[in-house]
Amino acid sequence: MDASFSTIVSRLQALSTSDHTSVVSLNLFVALLLACIVIGHLLEENRWMNESITALMIGLCTGIVILLTTGMKSSHLLVFSEDLFFIYLLPPIIFNAGFQVKKKQFFRNFMTIMLFGAIGTLVSCTIISLGAIEFFKKIGINSFDIGDYIAIGAIFAATDSVCTLQVLNQDETPLLYSLVFGEGVVNDATSVVLFNAIQSFDLNHIDPRIALQFIGNFFYLFFASTMLGVLTGLLSAYIIKKLYFGRHSTDREVALMMLMAYLSYMMAELFYLSGILTVFFCGIVMSHYTWHNVTESSRVTTKHAFATLSFVAETFIFLYVGMDALDIEKWRFVSNSPGTSVAVSSVLLALVLAGRAAFVFPLSLLSNLTKKNPNERISFRQQVIIWWAGLMRGAVSMALAYNKFTSSGHTHLRDNAIMITSTITVVLFSTVVFGFLTQPLIRLLLPSPKHTSIVVSDPNTPKSFTFPLLRGGQDSEPDLVVPDIGRPGSLRALWTTPAHTVHYYWRKFDDAFMRPVFGGRGFVPYVPGSPTERSVHQWEG
Repeated sequence: MDASFSTIVSRLQALSTSDHTSVVSLNLFVALLLACIVIGHLLEENRWMNESITALMIGLCTGIVILLTTGMKSSHLLVFSEDLFFIYLLPPIIFNAGFQVKKKQFFRNFMTIMLFGAIGTLVSCTIISLGAIEFFKKIGINSFDIGDYIAIGAIFAATDSVCTLQVLNQDETPLLYSLVFGEGVVNDATSVVLFNAIQSFDLNHIDPRIALQFIGNFFYLFFASTMLGVLTGLLSAYIIKKLYFGRHSTDREVALMMLMAYLSYMMAELFYLSGILTVFFCGIVMSHYTWHNVTESSRVTTKHAFATLSFVAETFIFLYVGMDALDIEKWRFVSNSPGTSVAVSSVLLALVLAGRAAFVFPLSLLSNLTKKNPNERISFRQQVIIWWAGLMRGAVSMALAYNKFTSSGHTHLRDNAIMITSTITVVLFSTVVFGFLTQPLIRLLLPSPKHTSIVVSDPNTPKSFTFPLLRGGQDSEPDLVVPDIGRPGSLRALWTTPAHTVHYYWRKFDDAFMRPVFGGRGFVPYVPGSPTERSVHQWEG
C-alpha cells in the first residue's frame, strides 16, 4: 500500500515538474513573440528586412543560445508539429488573406492564377521529382521508391504564401501581389491535395486505371474544397442576415463569423479535403456578403481581429521554424555524411529554381496571348519578379516533410534524416536569401513612378487602402465603382475579354439573386435604432 502511494506521489511530482517546464517554455516563447513584434516595428523602414526574416533570425539566435546552455542537447522550446501548424496556425492566415484580398484584382487575373497555381505546381512537381530520381541515386540516396520521389516533388513545389504576404505590398504592386499571392494559395492547396492523393495510392504498380483514379480524385478534392468554403460562407451570411444578432449583441455575430470560418477548415479536414482552399474561399465569400450584414462596430472588430490573429500566427510560424532548424537530434544522424546533406540541399535548391522557371515564363506567355489590352499583359520584368518571389519555401514544406519522413517528429533512418535537414536548409536559405533580396529586386526592375496617392477609407469595405493611381487600369480595390461594362455582343467577347464578360454577367446574377438572399452592399437589413441604420443616415445626409 505504502509502495503504491509513494509511486503515485512520485508520478504527481514528475507531472508537476513537466507542467512547470511547459509553463516556462511558453513564457519564453511569448516573450520572444513580443520581441519579434518590437524589433519588426523598429525595422519597419528597412528596405532589406521584413518581419518574417526578423522572426526567423530571432528563432535561430534563440536556438543557438539554448544549444549552448543545454550542452548541445536541445535547441528548441517547442517541438515542430505538423498538426499544430495545419490545425491552429495556418487557418487564420489563409482566411484573413481571403477576407482582405482585393477581389476585383484577384478575379480579374483568376485564369492566370489558376494556370500558375494548379498547372504550374504540377509542372514544378514533375521536374523536381524527375530531377530527384536522376541525381539522388548518384549522391547515395537509394532507399526511396517512386511514391517517395513524387512526394518530394509535392513538398518542394509548395511555395510560402505566408512569406509572400511580407515581401510584396498589395497597394504598391497590386498585379504582382494578386498573381503571386493568389498563385501561392492555390499552389499550397494543390501541393497538399497532391501529397495526400499520393499517400492514398500505390504508385509502384501504376496502370491507366489507377492514373485516371488519381487524376479524378485530384480534381474532386479541388472542386469539393472550393464549394465547401463557398457554401459555408453563404450559410454564415444567410444566418446573420436573417437573425440579425447585432440588435442584441455584437459579440455574438463576431463569434459566429470566427467560428463559421474555422468550422469550414475543420469540416474540410474531416472530409479529407483541402482546408487551405476551403478557408480561403470562405474568407472571400464572407467579405463579400457576411461582412456587410453585421453592425458597423462588428465590421471594425472583425477586420482587426482577423488581421491580428493572422499576424500573430505568421510570427509564431517563422519563430517556430527558426528554433526547430537547429534541432541537434536531426543533425546528429547526418553528421557522418555532411557532404551528402549539402549535395541533396544544393540539388533541391537547383530543382526549385528550374521547376519554377519551367512554368512561370511559358505560362506567362500563354496568358499574354489571351490579353487584348497590352497594359494587362505580364511584362518580362514582372515575370522575373513572379519567378523570384515564388522561390521561397516555408512551413508548408516543413510540415509535409515531417509528415512524410518522420514519426511524431523523430526518425532513425539516415535517408529520412537527410531529407528533413535538407528541407530545413532549403527553407532557411530560400526565406532569408530570396526573401531578403525580393524588395530590392522589385525596386530595381519596377522603379516606382511619381504618382499621386489617394486614400480610400470606406466603411463599406473590409479594409481601408492607400493606393496609387495605377496605370493601365490596374484598379486594386475590389469594391470601387467601376465604369459600366457594356453588354457583350457575342460569344467572341468571352474569349477576347473574358474578365469583363464574366464580370458583367456575374454582377447581374449577384444583384438579382445572390444579394437579396445573402445580403451584401445595398442589401443590409435595417433594424430601427441599429448602428447600421444610423451610419446609413449619416452617409445619406
